[in-house]
Amino acid sequence: MSDQILHECGIAMIRLRKPLSYYIEKYGPLYAMNKMYILMEKQHNRGQDGAGVANIKIDVESGHRYISRYRSIKAQPVAHLFKKIGKKFKKAQKEGKDKFKNERWLKENVAFSGEIWLGHLRYGTHGQNSIENVHPFLRQNNWRSRNLVMAGNFNMTNVDELFDLLVDLGQHPKEKVDTVTVMEKIGHFLDEEVQGLFEKYKDKFSNREISDIIENELDIPRMLRRACKDFDGGYTMAGMTGSGSSFVVRDPNGIRPAYFYANDEVVVVASEKPAIKTAFNVDYNQIEEIKPGHALVIDKSGEYGQYSIVKSGDKKSCSFERIYFSRGNDPDIYKERKQLGRLLVPQVLRAINFDIKNTVFSYIPNTAETAFYGLMAGIEDYLINKQKDIIIDQKPSVDSLEDILSFRPRVEKLVLKDVKLRTFITDDEHRDEMVAHVYDTTYEVIRKGIDTLVVIDDSIVRGTTLEKSILKMLDRLEPKKIVVVSSAPQIRFPDCYGIDMSKMGEFVAFRAMISLLKDHGKDYLLGEAYEKSIRARGHQSQLNYVKQLYEPFTDDEISAKISEIVRPADMKADLEVIFQTVDNLHKAIPHHTGDWYFTGNYPTPGGMKVVNRSYVNYMEGKLVRAY
Repeated sequence: MSDQILHECGIAMIRLRKPLSYYIEKYGPLYAMNKMYILMEKQHNRGQDGAGVANIKIDVESGHRYISRYRSIKAQPVAHLFKKIGKKFKKAQKEGKDKFKNERWLKENVAFSGEIWLGHLRYGTHGQNSIENVHPFLRQNNWRSRNLVMAGNFNMTNVDELFDLLVDLGQHPKEKVDTVTVMEKIGHFLDEEVQGLFEKYKDKFSNREISDIIENELDIPRMLRRACKDFDGGYTMAGMTGSGSSFVVRDPNGIRPAYFYANDEVVVVASEKPAIKTAFNVDYNQIEEIKPGHALVIDKSGEYGQYSIVKSGDKKSCSFERIYFSRGNDPDIYKERKQLGRLLVPQVLRAINFDIKNTVFSYIPNTAETAFYGLMAGIEDYLINKQKDIIIDQKPSVDSLEDILSFRPRVEKLVLKDVKLRTFITDDEHRDEMVAHVYDTTYEVIRKGIDTLVVIDDSIVRGTTLEKSILKMLDRLEPKKIVVVSSAPQIRFPDCYGIDMSKMGEFVAFRAMISLLKDHGKDYLLGEAYEKSIRARGHQSQLNYVKQLYEPFTDDEISAKISEIVRPADMKADLEVIFQTVDNLHKAIPHHTGDWYFTGNYPTPGGMKVVNRSYVNYMEGKLVRAY
């Protein structure tokens, strides 16, 4: 993606289902640590701002620590974390000698030697990149069963309401942010669950006996049902109690991803299938998806199951996961991205006037590469059909039979990204000049004034990198025309479920719509939508009033205006910007239909509130998040 955006985080969880001695004897004391490292490293694409890992030991005697946690915001946070943990094990091995393979000695003397692991990778969509913002978060208590460790991939649209609910419960939250409110709300109902069991048994057993009973009878599904009923947003939240229960709960629309694998040795959860596949060498068909609105709950004994927590709605898994964010070595994602490219072929052929002979095809690295393969496969299929028409059906052609059989589309790597180049100059004028050199190109492969360039990108969000860097660079090659192709549709609306796209005025499609309204003398509609959005404040049910502003224009009209906006002032070549259609998006990715950033069809009431609030912020000149 040429316009970098930040996005949702990643989680990883491992629960050892047998006694620790089993793994020590079969695999060695470092088994779980090594598996957790692979799970997190194979998801590093989901968060490079920070990472954290926590571990809980089950049934440790009083007087010994049983919760360990490290967090890091170093340049390579995952590697930094496990280097620190590895040092602890090396020291223990040196000092403990033969005792290093003794379960009891390990758990009493070495941190991170417990049965439950929880990891998190952070991409900060807002707020400072400080260690305090890195998950897992820890809610501590001297009762083991009341301790709660949590990490998640989520954004809540109703943080204000959740904050007020906590205050009404008698709490005094220290911050009004979703991570705090979510953890405190779940923690409140964990406390109530523990207290309820204590009241039930207080006249029958000693407090020490009751503590053990509570740990074995905790009703985690009931706790989550009570805690999650007011949440509005996209979420996958993972938690561990100090007594050894653990859970991963998913939002009712399945917006954020969560997958698990279980056998008689482990239960494993991750945000992406390939991480589980690589770490545990299992077949993809053995990896299951946690159902929307459900929680995967693992009790203290290691038994697990999926439980309905909130009523499931229409499944609206985030399509951006598939287009860009998730690792492309998932076989389903790879096929989907190729299909996105293939479905663009008719639009591309029209843009080049079917003149493949004088067209060079390329892509913007690195994640658009798979869609590029699909585009080229589609172009080759088109050429094969043309060859059949000429050879078999004997349709006339100006080319010789030899030329027809030997012709191949021209493919070149024209755009190269120099990831090491950084902008140190602070004034705007010179910063733009430096940004223009983040990308470089391959020279002397374009026939000047003859060739058309077709360059595919994953998606176009703001258009600034196109205008200030890529198009200027490609124009120096002196092509006749440049066609920029987005494998995703036009991004028109903010995301509020985990992707850093909340400021509507930054979207090039939104700016194009505003410009078209003014061109057609319909800018009065902007004020009408503003008034409707203001009046809708505080209402539980809202319409998307911004959606109505796009209705006077076709997708092609918006695309044409985008071409004008991103075109550098001194550009000589013709320019056309093409976007994927929403219909083709759904054909390519039929099982992940979350498309609100393209269509404005938000799956939750909070999404509708956010889009209208974001528009009000734009109209009032407020450059702030809308949730």
